[in-house]
Amino acid sequence: MSFNNADEQWMLRALDLAERGAAMGEVPVGAVLVRNDEVIGEGWNQPIASHDPSAHAEICALRAAGINASNYRLPGSCLYVTLEPCAMCAGALVHARIEKLVFAAREPRAGAVCSSGRFFDAAHFNHSVQWQEGLLGDRASVMLSDFFRQRRNAR
Repeated sequence: MSFNNADEQWMLRALDLAERGAAMGEVPVGAVLVRNDEVIGEGWNQPIASHDPSAHAEICALRAAGINASNYRLPGSCLYVTLEPCAMCAGALVHARIEKLVFAAREPRAGAVCSSGRFFDAAHFNHSVQWQEGLLGDRASVMLSDFFRQRRNAR
């Protein structure tokens, strides 16, 4: 599978949201949920500010989309996120019936799509999420590395 100009546009928006999170002191991850070429939800990491361990960028985008769509199921949508989702977020994508996931960079420790686990390969789920990786991955990786380097140097 290859990426098109619209895919890049949405991932650039996710990267902007990741920068917003970083400016708040959150790990820079951003997510944009799109259906029919329209944003239906977006978010950035906010667990520190919201005192909510589930406030990952993907969950925030799903919550906003559910409100906008008046439905917790979001078929026909594509989630663009700057970092490979964890198991919690991957599970939420299945429950929300997300059609496709596009993520920028792998998360070697907690990535549940292809790095430390292959969550979507489980045969027992009643919904399958298609996925692609690598769109603007270098840019997302540099943003994350810079964020953690700055945190280490601030200590």
